[in-house]
Amino acid sequence: MNENAPRTIVSAEGLKKLEEELNYLENVRRPEIAEQIRIARGFGDLSENAEYDAAKNEQSKLEAEIAELQQTISTAIVVDENDIRTDHVSIGTAVTIECKSCTDEDLYAPGEQDVFTIVGARESNPAKRLISNESAIGSALLGKRIGEEAVAHLPDDAEVVFIILKIEKAD
Repeated sequence: MNENAPRTIVSAEGLKKLEEELNYLENVRRPEIAEQIRIARGFGDLSENAEYDAAKNEQSKLEAEIAELQQTISTAIVVDENDIRTDHVSIGTAVTIECKSCTDEDLYAPGEQDVFTIVGARESNPAKRLISNESAIGSALLGKRIGEEAVAHLPDDAEVVFIILKIEKAD
C-alpha cells in the first residue's frame, strides 16, 4: 500500500458496496469485455477494426476503474458505528440544522430547517441529503456542537449560516 495515497473515509456499508462493485467489475465486466475483444479480433485486420479499438478502449477504462477501486479499498478508513458520538458533528451523524442567514435566498430562507447525514466522499448523494465531509456544507458542520453556528461558503459565492439544532447517529 502506498502510504502517501489519499485515505477514503467510508462506513462499513460503504466499504461493502465498494467491494461488491469491484467484484462485479472483475468477475462480470472484465470477462464481458474480453469476449468483445475476442469477437472483434475475428473481424480481420486489427488496424482498421473499429469494434476492436472500441473494446480495447473500454478495457482500458475498466482496468483504470478497477485499479482506482482497489486503491480506494486498500486505503479506506472504516468508521465504526460504535465510535460515532453525538456530542459534535462527525462522519456518521445526522444533523438537523436551521438556516440563520443565506446570501442566496433560493438556497435557504432564514428559519428553514434541513437534515444532513455526513458521510465520506465516496458515499455522498446530495439528493438523499448524504453530504460529503469534504463538501462546503459538510466541512463547515464538522466538529460543531448543538447551538453552534456553522458558516458554509458555497462554490457559487453564496454563504449560508446554519445553527446546529440536533445531532444523532445516522440510520
